[in-house]
Amino acid sequence: MTAFRRACERRTGRALPDTRALHRWSLEEPGAFWEAVWDTFEVLGEKGERRLADGDAMPGARFFPDATLNFAENILRQRPGVGDGDDALVWRVEDAGGGRWSWAELRAAVSRLTQALRASGIRSGDRVAALLPNGPEAVAAMLAASAVGAVWCSASPDFGARGVLDRFGQIAPRLLFACAVYRYAGKAIDLGAKLAEIAGGLPTLERVVIIGEGGEALARQLPDATTLDAFLEPFAPGATRFEPLPFDHPLAILFSSGTTGVPKCIVHRAGGVLLQHLKEQGLHSDVQAGDRVFYFTTLGWMMWNWLLSGLAQGATLLLFDGSPFHPGPAVLWDYAAQERATHFGTSAKYIDALRKSGLKPAASHDLARLRAVLSTGSPLSADGFRFVYEGVKRDLHLASISGGTDIVSCFVLGDPTRPVHAGEIQGPGLGMAVEVWNEAGQPAAVGEKGELVCRRPFPSMPLGFWNDEGGARYRAAYFERFAGVWCHGDYAETTPHGGFVIHGRSDATLNPGGVRIGTAEIYAQVERIPEVAEAIAVAQDWEGDVRVVLFVRLAEGAVLDEALERRIRQGIREGASPRHVPARILAVADIPRTKSGKIVELAVREALHGRPVANTEALANPEALRLFANREELTR
Repeated sequence: MTAFRRACERRTGRALPDTRALHRWSLEEPGAFWEAVWDTFEVLGEKGERRLADGDAMPGARFFPDATLNFAENILRQRPGVGDGDDALVWRVEDAGGGRWSWAELRAAVSRLTQALRASGIRSGDRVAALLPNGPEAVAAMLAASAVGAVWCSASPDFGARGVLDRFGQIAPRLLFACAVYRYAGKAIDLGAKLAEIAGGLPTLERVVIIGEGGEALARQLPDATTLDAFLEPFAPGATRFEPLPFDHPLAILFSSGTTGVPKCIVHRAGGVLLQHLKEQGLHSDVQAGDRVFYFTTLGWMMWNWLLSGLAQGATLLLFDGSPFHPGPAVLWDYAAQERATHFGTSAKYIDALRKSGLKPAASHDLARLRAVLSTGSPLSADGFRFVYEGVKRDLHLASISGGTDIVSCFVLGDPTRPVHAGEIQGPGLGMAVEVWNEAGQPAAVGEKGELVCRRPFPSMPLGFWNDEGGARYRAAYFERFAGVWCHGDYAETTPHGGFVIHGRSDATLNPGGVRIGTAEIYAQVERIPEVAEAIAVAQDWEGDVRVVLFVRLAEGAVLDEALERRIRQGIREGASPRHVPARILAVADIPRTKSGKIVELAVREALHGRPVANTEALANPEALRLFANREELTR
C-alpha cells in the first residue's frame, strides 16, 4: 500500500501523505487511479485510449471501454520470484488427506481443459456451470472457461436439486462439471440421484463431466456424461490460447441467496473483477508473490471467486472442503500451521464459534508466518476482534471486510497502514466513494446510523441481471432508493477513526416504536454469553406496532431459565440500550442459515407470521424454519 501510494505521488506530482489522501485522489481522478492499478499490477492486455467513459452515469459508466484482456491469462501469468515448481494450489478435505499442484501442473490442467472445452463446442458467451467441492479441478475449470470466454457459474454440492435448478435453470448452461461424491463431517455423500434430477432439468445441457471418486459408475448412468479423465484424454498440455476479450466481457454469474424468491443472476465483468481483486488483495490485504492464502469458503459463496484471484499475485492458494469443526475445532489451524499460511480468511460466525470452543491457536499452533486474518459474511463483534488478538496472534492485521455477491468484491475493508479498532472496519476501498446516508438522502453524521451507499461508479459494478431486458430489475435493486447512487442495503455508521460499523441488513432492521435497531447490535451482546451458541432477532407484528423477539440456540447443557433470561436482557440493556431489549426470548434447537452460513432473519420473520417462505432450497437447514412457526408463546 505504501509503495503504491508513493508511486502515485510520482505519477501525479502531488503529495499523498497517507492512505486517506490516496483515497481522496482515487475519487477525484478515477480514470487515473484505476490506470495506476492496471500499471502497478502489470495487467496483460491492450489498455486502449480511454480510461473512463460516461463517468457520471450510475449505472452506465464504462471503465477502459477500448481495452481487451483475458482474465485467466492474468491469473496464470508468471510472477517474479515464483517458479514453475512452486506450489500454486494445496488442498485438503477435512482430515481425509489432500494434495498439491505446482504452477506447471495448474497451467497444464488449464491447457488441457481449454482444449477440451473448445473441442466440445464451448465458445465465448456460453455458460459453463459447476457443482463441485473446493478443490483444484474447480479452479482449473473456472480458468479454462474464462480462457475461452465462457461465462462461469457455480454452486456447492450441498445445494438441493431445486436450489441448483433455480440458479442454473435461469442461465441455460451447455456444460456442467460435477462430482459424484463429496465429504462433510466425516461422511461421504453420494450425489447420483441429485445429479440425475439436475441434468434432467437443464434442457440446454449437452455434456456432464464427472470429477473424482465414483465418476465412472455415475457417468455410465447419466446421458451425455463422461469422466474428467475421458474428457481430457485426447489432449496434451501445451501453451494455452487465451481469447482476447473486451474489458466488460461477462466473466461469471453469481447468485443472490434467494431466501425471499428465485435467486437473482448477477452478471460480472471480467476487467472490473480483475482490477478490484488486484487492488483488494495486493494493496488492502498485502498479498504478495510467494504468500500462502487460505479462505474457508465453498463454490456457492462469492469468497471462492475472490480467493481464486490470489493466484494473480503469485500466491499459493490453500483450499479446504468439508466441515471446519471435523474432527475438532483445530482442523483449520492444523492446516494453516502445516502449510505456513500467511493469510487466514473466514467468517465472523466461525470466529465466534471458535472462541466458544475453547481452542486458542496462539497456544497450540505455530503461526509464525501468519500476517493477516480476514473476516466477512456478517459483522465481527468487538469481542471477536479481541479474541483474534488474544487467542490467535497478537502481531497480525485483522481486517473485517464487507461487500457482497452483488459486486464480487468489497466496499469497506482493511488498510495495513492504519490502526485496527475493535468492532470497526478500517475504511473504504480505494476508488470506492462509500458513505452512510440518512433517510433524507444526506451524508449521516459520525455515529449516526443509516444506509451504506456508494455515490460514484466503480469497475466491478455488475453488468446487470441475467434475462433483465432493459435493466429494470437491476436499477430497482440498487438505484431506486437514491437516484444515481448505489444503495447496498446495509445498515451502517461511520466512526471517529474514519472507519465503518455494519449493523446488519437494512431489510432486517428492527423498528419498534419507530426506532431503527440493527440486529448486529443485539447479537454482539448476546453472543458474549457462554450459554448462548447463536441467536437471531426478528420483528413480530404486535398491537399495531412491532416488538423484538429474540431466539437463542443454547450451548450443550444450558437451559433458558429466568436467571439466564435476566442476564441476556441485562447484557443487551447495558451493552446496547434499553430499546434493544427484546420483548420475548425463546430457545430453539436450530437457526436457519444460507449455504454460506448467514442467518436468515427475513425467512424467520415470514415463518413467525405464518407466511410462506419463497425459496427454502437456498437454506442449508430448511427444516429449522418449522421451529419458528405457530409458536404459542408468541400469541401473548
